[in-house]
Amino acid sequence: MDIKVLGPGCKNCVTMEARPREALEGLGKDATIEKVTDAADIMGYGIMSTPGLVVDGKVVVSGRVPSVKQLTSMLDG
Repeated sequence: MDIKVLGPGCKNCVTMEARPREALEGLGKDATIEKVTDAADIMGYGIMSTPGLVVDGKVVVSGRVPSVKQLTSMLDG
């Protein structure tokens, strides 16, 4: 699984980076998590507000930070 956290580094972006790690740990799954901070790269995913979360090339969250429970459900599929 390849996960990208999109955001410039604000508080919500930092939270967004930590929560998928926690969800994956609870699931016992491993993934590559990359932080994308470049504005041009972020806009390339078509999101208008950060933070964003991309899983295996698909934008699954934009403009909000989901709970660990919500992320666990998203990443378990």
